[in-house]
Amino acid sequence: MPTQEKVETVEDLKARLNGVKTVLLAEYRGLTVQQLSDLRKQLRTVSAEYKVVKNRLARLAIGGDLAGLGGQLRGPTGMVLAKGDPVSVAKALQTFARTNQALVLKVGVVDGQVLEPAALKALADLPSREALRAQLVGAIAGPLTQLVSLLQAPPRELAYILDRRGQSAPAAE
Repeated sequence: MPTQEKVETVEDLKARLNGVKTVLLAEYRGLTVQQLSDLRKQLRTVSAEYKVVKNRLARLAIGGDLAGLGGQLRGPTGMVLAKGDPVSVAKALQTFARTNQALVLKVGVVDGQVLEPAALKALADLPSREALRAQLVGAIAGPLTQLVSLLQAPPRELAYILDRRGQSAPAAE
């Protein structure tokens, strides 16, 4: 018979999972409380949260697109939940994992697709959304700038030729 506290925990987790784009599972064995606190702070900056839940309760809460996570809920597992940009979340986790080797990414679901740790690392290596936008704008603006320059060249050259011709012609009295 489930206790009221466990029922509330499952309902709370279902509510948190509702509408998230990114759910990542990470094993936190070997991390200190201070390190977990630092991880939570880093994830808050990218609009994500880190939640440690009991595996059995997490299995009850997940469903739908997240059903692929059920098999990875073994051992001490924490869930990273994010509604925002999955790339920034993956970057934050990778940055933290560089200094804290004990954090191990198990699996993740991003926009309904199950990603293994190698794919999560590749996701973290992508440029940020702002950098991609800047590259796109640069790719579009470069040829347009050249086109404008080419279209302005004939009138500019004609004005230059007429100006030189006017300077070299004898002054009319």
